[in-house]
Amino acid sequence: MLWFCIFLALPILSFLFHRCITTVGNTPIHAPPSYPIIGCLISFYTNRHRLLDFYTHHLSQSPTQTILLKRLSARRTILTANPLNVEYMLKTNFKNYPKGKPFTEVLGDLLGGGIFNVDGKLWSDQRKLVSHQFTTRSLKDFVAKTLEDEVQHRLIPLLELASNSNLVIDMQDILTRLTFEIVCKVSLGYDPCCLDLSKHVPPLLSAFDKASEISAMRATLPVPLIWKIKRMLNVGSEKSLRECVKTVHESLMEIIRKKKKMKEINEKKYVSGSDLLTKLLEAGHDEITVRDIVISIVVAGRDTTSAAMTWFFWLLTRNRSKEEVIVKGVREIFGEKNKKNEFELIRSFDYDDLKEMKYLKACLCESMRLYPPVAWDSKHAATDDVLPDGARVGKGDRVIYFPYGTGRMEALWGKDWNEFKPDRWFDEPIGEGNNNVVLKHVSPYKFAVFQAGPRICLGKEMAFIQMEYVAASILNQFEIRPVLDHQPVFVPHLTAHMDGGFKVNVHKRV
Repeated sequence: MLWFCIFLALPILSFLFHRCITTVGNTPIHAPPSYPIIGCLISFYTNRHRLLDFYTHHLSQSPTQTILLKRLSARRTILTANPLNVEYMLKTNFKNYPKGKPFTEVLGDLLGGGIFNVDGKLWSDQRKLVSHQFTTRSLKDFVAKTLEDEVQHRLIPLLELASNSNLVIDMQDILTRLTFEIVCKVSLGYDPCCLDLSKHVPPLLSAFDKASEISAMRATLPVPLIWKIKRMLNVGSEKSLRECVKTVHESLMEIIRKKKKMKEINEKKYVSGSDLLTKLLEAGHDEITVRDIVISIVVAGRDTTSAAMTWFFWLLTRNRSKEEVIVKGVREIFGEKNKKNEFELIRSFDYDDLKEMKYLKACLCESMRLYPPVAWDSKHAATDDVLPDGARVGKGDRVIYFPYGTGRMEALWGKDWNEFKPDRWFDEPIGEGNNNVVLKHVSPYKFAVFQAGPRICLGKEMAFIQMEYVAASILNQFEIRPVLDHQPVFVPHLTAHMDGGFKVNVHKRV
């Protein structure tokens, strides 16, 4: 009887574990080892702690830089690092590739109906409203007021203390606190004062961190049904997420109501503020809508810039010659400013100064090519379609463009793709000089760190200004030296971070 059962089971086992070959027409699509019913579940689970490099390897082996992923209980997924496909998704056939319900469901508990989690008219209306925060005038005010205050009066004194006392600090934590303060001031008109290391981290900041981490983990589970069951039962990570989201919502609602009350009490003397929250309330939006918009802005404005700067500073510790060129350029600008000023030593920048720092911007771009703050982004096809490279997309399929992998394609960046080479952002090597050159145009679909097309990041210019100001201010006065000499781990949550932080010593620069 036993042998008879085994005999009957053999064809079933053979079917389950015989690898599938997927084709588009007669052309095979490169994919991880995949089998009927379970798809690539085995290799996905085996590589769950290194998915970015796992996917990048398979993309680099694919002639079109596109792979197909089919996994038990998960949607059919097309993953691409092909700029033609990215342009098609984000621009040419934009309407067919919305975020989609599966995406908004994963992030819905945290982001609600905010701009980064909605489609259609709701998205376009919010985008028009928020875009007024990013005019040239507002960016100049941002440099002169918010950045100068935060960097010169809080960050630099903190680094001086660390240098004088020979303290080990976590640069990632410092930059996260800094960007959280900045985005809270710009979006909420609220100062959380979290760069004071003698105080506990504000509950709002901790809650944002934890909620972002758990929300991102939902998308990487081998079987997505798991998180839905845990949420229904309110156990484990889903219980923690609910508590964190509650803290975020309650904290923001308290800020919103205080601002409304202040406006009502001082109606006659009230002067309109420049922060986003004030403008949203003045436009008559309800509290929940305002809360959700602000959450999206805080998550994006805080995490992306701090992540980008953390990896930027780490890369400079491995490329000191590039750091020297940045410092030389920064000090040339300071020298010119101080020649014209007879009364006091100038230690800060203005908007126009930052525009001159071309080599610094090239270094930031090169850093984000290798370590993009958002490693991947998903869309869901509204109808059946065919991508430019011939990959067929079915209605409801998840389509992912992959900045992390795109930045590592030899076909796009050359055999030296793994080297930190800021010169690749100029038409020709720039040598010693760095302030009288022009950055070359690189397709935003090849370098989709800020998305592209209609949904391109509204805060792109503000992010660059913030990173340039912070980096130039730090490098002009300090040298950052890592405590450990090792390759840190890149962790892709909603936005990427350095596992274990970035522990450093700070030394004054001569």
